[in-house]
Amino acid sequence: MTSRVAAAIDAAHADGRGAFIGYLPLGFPDLQTSIDAAVTLAENGADILELGPPYSDPVMDGTVIQEATQAALAGGFRLRDTFTAVAEITRRVDVPVLVMTYWNPVLQYGVDRYADELRAAGGAGLITPDITPEAASEWIAASERTGLDRVFLAAPTSTDERLDLIVENSTGFVYTVSTMGITGERAELDAAARTLVGRLRERGAEHACVGIGISNAAQVAGVLGYADGAIVGTALVRALRDGGLEGLGEAARALAAGTIRTAN
Repeated sequence: MTSRVAAAIDAAHADGRGAFIGYLPLGFPDLQTSIDAAVTLAENGADILELGPPYSDPVMDGTVIQEATQAALAGGFRLRDTFTAVAEITRRVDVPVLVMTYWNPVLQYGVDRYADELRAAGGAGLITPDITPEAASEWIAASERTGLDRVFLAAPTSTDERLDLIVENSTGFVYTVSTMGITGERAELDAAARTLVGRLRERGAEHACVGIGISNAAQVAGVLGYADGAIVGTALVRALRDGGLEGLGEAARALAAGTIRTAN
């Protein structure tokens, strides 16, 4: 089965660009606005959407995202709202939608049930930050059955053996963590990301996208000098929080301007 996510990255490349992957939490500031926000992001340059259902213990998220997800939970977000949101977004825009989720909610919901409902809603797959391929046999089987993408994370501290496992089991792209620690904006991106992408390429990764710490067009352009895609979260959540849908659209357009590759 062809990966819709890989196809979107390839389409951006064919267009002379690196891919722009935008993250937003579902349910913030409320469910309908979060759906409209995802559509706004897709309409203003995002090649792939990464949507995060709020979770009570977001170990990987920085302050801005944590505050947004806490507000979503306080507003009454339920796990099933994920599928409602994905279905409406995919009906309105033709951009692959990945759900970035901690593993416990998937387990509680039922791995096969989650996969079936995500596929039925038009979702493209899952990014799973806190489960490793060797612990994910049930998810690997469900994703192969449903044709959903599996995006695992690689970190600068990952051993070569672990990278082999990640590359072998990821579809769509490998989520390359630029710095150790939580998400958020960094004044200067870690050189570790470039090294890590190089290691992933050596191990056969077709698509490696870098996330954590990217907050402006210059950083997007810098990352796309060596990676296939740039993942932006905190800067978009802040734009939505402070400027609503209009502010988000403006931020997305500014970031997308950094994706155009100059001739080498």
